[in-house]
Amino acid sequence: MLRHLCLRGAPKQSTVRLAAVWASARPYSSESGATLANIDPSKLSVTKTTTPRELLPPEDLVFGKSFTDHMLTVEWNASEGWLAPHITPYQNLSLDPASCVFHYAFETFEGMKAYKDKKGQIRLFRPAMNMARMNTSSARIALPTFDGSAMLQLIAKFVAMEERFIPSERGYSLYLRPTMIGTQKTLGVGPPGSALFFLIASPVGPYYPTGFKAVSLEATDYAVRAWPGGVGDKKLGANYAPCIVPQLQAATRGCHQNLWLFGEEELVTEVGTMNLFAAMKNKETGQKELVTAPLDGTILPGVTRNSVLELAREKLQPEGWKISERKYTMPEIAEAGREGRLLEVFGSGTAAVVSPVRDISWKDQLVDCGLKPGQEAGEIAKKMLGWIEARQYGDEEHDWSYIVPK
Repeated sequence: MLRHLCLRGAPKQSTVRLAAVWASARPYSSESGATLANIDPSKLSVTKTTTPRELLPPEDLVFGKSFTDHMLTVEWNASEGWLAPHITPYQNLSLDPASCVFHYAFETFEGMKAYKDKKGQIRLFRPAMNMARMNTSSARIALPTFDGSAMLQLIAKFVAMEERFIPSERGYSLYLRPTMIGTQKTLGVGPPGSALFFLIASPVGPYYPTGFKAVSLEATDYAVRAWPGGVGDKKLGANYAPCIVPQLQAATRGCHQNLWLFGEEELVTEVGTMNLFAAMKNKETGQKELVTAPLDGTILPGVTRNSVLELAREKLQPEGWKISERKYTMPEIAEAGREGRLLEVFGSGTAAVVSPVRDISWKDQLVDCGLKPGQEAGEIAKKMLGWIEARQYGDEEHDWSYIVPK
C-alpha cells in the first residue's frame, strides 16, 4: 500500500526516468541486465613517481599517517561503465564542489592489509570478502558494482608495486583503503551518474606496540549507531562521523570506546567500530559459550568477525564450547559479571584483530569482564590473535591467505 501511495503522487515520466537512472547506476547487479563495460585489468596504465618517499623506521609508523608512493584509480560513468584503470603517483583528487559525495554522502570504503611472510611473499587476508562487501555497500547507495576478481587483480598489482613499504617484521603490514565515491556534478538528489574508485595505502605497525592493552567501555544508550532497516551492516563513511561525539563524551568519563546498545532490551551490538564477542558460562549448565550479535541488518559483517567465528567452531567447539550468533543484552552481561560467569570480552576488527575489554561502565555500575589485575587479555583473545596471524603471515598455509603474484 505504501509503495502505491508513494508512486501515485509522482509524475509517470519522472518515475520512469528515475528507474532508468537507478538501473544504469548499478550495471552489474543481476536484475539490471545492463551491458556496460566491466573492469578490465589488461587496460591498466602505470605512471611511476619521480620523487619516491623515504621509508620511515618501523617504530615510527603511526596508523594512517604516512602513505605510499602511488594510488590506484578507476572511473565509472553511466554511459560507458568502468573506464581504464590507472596507477599514478599519490596525489590530490580534483573534484567539482557540486560533486554529490560532498552533499549526500555517496561514499563507501573497505579496510584490508597486506603482509610479508618469512619467504618475502606478499599476502592479502581474505580479500574476496572485502570485494563482496564493498559491492554490497555500493549497491545500497546507488554506486556502481564491479567484478570482484578483476578488482582484486588490480589491487594485487598495486600492492606488488608498493612492496618496499611493507615491513618484514612480524606485526607490521600495509593497510589498504579501497574507496568509492559519487562524483556527479549536481545538487539534485538521485543515483550518481559518475563515480570514482581509488585505493591508497599506509604502512602500519602493531596496534598494540607493547602488547595487548585492555580497554574500558561505556555502555551507550543515549545515541544509536544503527537501527533495523538502516545501513549499519554496510561500510559507509556516513556511519562513522555520527559516532565521534559520543566517543568524545565517553572519553570525558574515562572510557576508551562506546559499547552501542539498542532498544528497551539494551541489546549489545558493536563496540566502537568493531564487532564484539563475549565468552561466558551458562548459568544452568556451566557450558562455556562464545557469543556475538547476529547479522540482523544492524551489525557490520566483519571479515575478522567471520574469521573468529570460523576458528572458534574449528578449534573451540570440539573442546565443548558453544559458538553462538544470537541476540544478547547488557543486563545478561552484567549478571554474568556479578556471578563470575563472564570469562572475557573482546572486539574484533582489521586494525587490532582482537581488542580485549577490561570493564564496562553501565548505569551506576562497573561490569568486570573477567580479566585478573595486571592481565591485559584473556585466553581466547590471545589464541584468536595467534590463530589469525598464523594465516595472515603464512605460518599456516590456508585458503584465507592470498599470495600476491610478483
